[in-house]
Amino acid sequence: MTGPGEILWRPSAAAVERAQATLFRRAVAHRRGLDLADWDALWRWSVAAPADFWSELWDFAGVVGERGEGPVLVDGDRMPGARWFPGARLNYAENLLQGDADREALVFRGEGTRERRLDFGQLRAETARVAAGLAADGVGPGVRVAGFLPNLPETVVAMLATASLGGVWTSCSPDFGAQGVLDRFGQVAPRVLFAADGYRYGGRTVDVRSTVVRLQGALPGLRRTVWVPFADPSAPPPAGAALWSDYGAPGAPAAFLRVPFAAPLFIMFSSGTTGLPKCMVHSVGGTLLQHLKEHRLHGDLLPGDRFFYFTTCGWMMWNWLVSGLASQATVLLYDGHPLQPAPVLWDYAAAERCTTLGTSARWLAACQKEGLVPRASHDLGALREILSTGSPLAPASFDWVYRDVKADVRLSSISGGTDIISCFALGSPVLPVRRGELQSRGLGLAVDVFDPQGRPLPAGKGELVCTAPFPSMPTGFWNDPEGARYRAAYFDRYPGVWCHGDFAELTPSGGLVIHGRSDTVLNPGGVRIGTAEIYRIVDRHPDVRESLVVGQERGDDVRVLLFVVLRDGVVLDGELEADLRARIRAEATPRHVPAVIRQAPAVPRTISGKLVEVAVRNLLHGRPVENAEALADPRALDWYREAAADLAG
Repeated sequence: MTGPGEILWRPSAAAVERAQATLFRRAVAHRRGLDLADWDALWRWSVAAPADFWSELWDFAGVVGERGEGPVLVDGDRMPGARWFPGARLNYAENLLQGDADREALVFRGEGTRERRLDFGQLRAETARVAAGLAADGVGPGVRVAGFLPNLPETVVAMLATASLGGVWTSCSPDFGAQGVLDRFGQVAPRVLFAADGYRYGGRTVDVRSTVVRLQGALPGLRRTVWVPFADPSAPPPAGAALWSDYGAPGAPAAFLRVPFAAPLFIMFSSGTTGLPKCMVHSVGGTLLQHLKEHRLHGDLLPGDRFFYFTTCGWMMWNWLVSGLASQATVLLYDGHPLQPAPVLWDYAAAERCTTLGTSARWLAACQKEGLVPRASHDLGALREILSTGSPLAPASFDWVYRDVKADVRLSSISGGTDIISCFALGSPVLPVRRGELQSRGLGLAVDVFDPQGRPLPAGKGELVCTAPFPSMPTGFWNDPEGARYRAAYFDRYPGVWCHGDFAELTPSGGLVIHGRSDTVLNPGGVRIGTAEIYRIVDRHPDVRESLVVGQERGDDVRVLLFVVLRDGVVLDGELEADLRARIRAEATPRHVPAVIRQAPAVPRTISGKLVEVAVRNLLHGRPVENAEALADPRALDWYREAAADLAG
C-alpha cells in the first residue's frame, strides 16, 4: 500500500500537450505576453487577474451571446456585491443546444425501463415544443418552474424549455416526502409543476401520486401541473393536469431569450437538516461559465465524449452534469439503485463507452466492500476519468480504483457544493493524481485555508475559504431582499471572505485534503479532528459497512462517539472493538480513538446520500432535530434517539 500523497497516476506527455488546459494556457500567454509556464502559474494568474481570466474563458469556450461593452468585473473588491459581465446577454439553453442535429445528446437507462436516446436535433425540437406550452402558461423572465421528477430526459427538456424563456428552474427528486417538497417549492411559488407518478429503486416501485395531489393543493400561485407518466404509464393524471405528450406545440420553432448575465437560472436548496432549506439563487452566466471552465479546463471534456454522473435532480450534480451538453458531450442519465440487484453503473459505462464516470465516494467504497473487480468484468477501455464527490474519498478507495478498476484512469476527487453549484477543488488533466488528495484548487477561485483568527495556513488544518469574488457565487437567497441571511451564511466569520464550512488542508504539491465539515469537527482535549480522518480508517475494516462519528460534550471537554453498521451476521464484541481502536490509534493518534463505540442498525443520510452527523449530535445533547423530512429515511434517527438517554450518563 502506498502512503499519503504518493503519486498513483501521471498524464502522458502527449495527453498534457493536447489538453484543453494546455491550449488555453498557451493561448493566453501568447496573447497577453505572460509567462505561464505550467498549471500552477495559470492558477496564480487566474486569481490575480480574475477579470482577464474569465474574459479569456468566455472566448475560449465559445460562449454564445453578447458580452457587451464595458468592464468584465465591477466592484471586484466587494464580497458579496461584485458584478460580472454587467453588459452581457445570453441564454443558458441556447448554449447547451449547439450540437450538430444528428449528434447524440442524451442517453437514458433506468430500472425496469427501456433505453431511450435523443440527438441534439430531437432535444432542440422537444425543448421548443414544451417551451411553447410554458409560454402559454405565462412563463418568462424570473418566473419559477418546478420539477418533481426522476432523472429522465423529460426532466432535462423541461429545464431547458424553462431556461429558453428566461424562466427559473428548481427541482426535487420524487424520493422527497411531501413536506420536504413543500418546504422547498412552497418558498419559491412555481407557476408550473412537472411531476411524475413515481419512481423505481432497488426493485421497488414507489407511487408518489398522493404527494403530487398534495402539492397541487398547497403550492401558492401554481397554475399548471404537467404529468409525466413513468413508474406506471397507465396511471391516470391527477385532476386538471396536462399530459406531457399533449403539452406545448409540436413543430414550434426554437427560440431563446437572451437575458442579463446575473439573471436567475436555478434555485437550489440546502439540505434543510437544521431548519427550513435555504433557497440559493444561481445566475445564468455564472453557472454556465463556471461549468464550462470545470468541464473543459479541469475535466478536458470534448465534443463527442460520453459523460455520466450518478445523481438525482435533487442534487447540484444533476445541473452540473446537464451542463456537459454545452461542451457537445453526450450526457448519460440513469435513474434507480446503483448496486441492486447488480452494479449496473459499470454495465452502463462499458456498454455506452463512457469517457467520464462520476459517482460518490460512498458508492466507490461500496463497490470495494463488495469485492468487485471491474477491470476483469467490464470493458472500460474508453474510460479516461472517474469523478468522486459527496464526501471525502478515502485513500483506500484511490488504491482500489487503480488496482481493481483501471490503472490508466484519472481519478478526480472533487469538492464544492450546492452553495456555488460547482467546485472549489477538483481535478486537472495535466497534473499527477496523489493518493488521498484533490489535485488542484479551481482556476479563477482564490481558495485558501484560514486559521481561527483569519490568517492563511500554508500548512495544517483549517477553514476552507475563498478570498475573492467568482461568477458562480449565488446572486442571493430567495426572499432575502436585504441579503442578511446570505451574508450570515458565508461572510460573518471572516468579513469579506467566503467561509465554506469545510475543514481542509493544503498539501505541499498544491492539492487539498478535505477532512470533513467544519460543523462536525471533533475537539477532544482541544485538538481539532475532522470526522473524515476516522472514517478513512474505520470504513476500510472488512466487517464495517459504514460508520458515523460525532462529538459529545462532557463538561468542558468533548468525547468521540463512533457508531458502526456491520456486515450481516457480525456483532460488535470486545475483540472487534479492540481491533477498531488499535487501527485508529496506529493510523491516526490516540486523540482520534473513540471513547465509545456502538453498533447501530443504520446511519442517517440526506436524500443525496450525505451523512447527517449534526442531527445525531443534536439528539445526544437533547436538542431538537428540525426538518427530518430532509432525510432519506427519517426512521434511521429512532435508534439514536433511544441511545441518547443511555449515552447521556
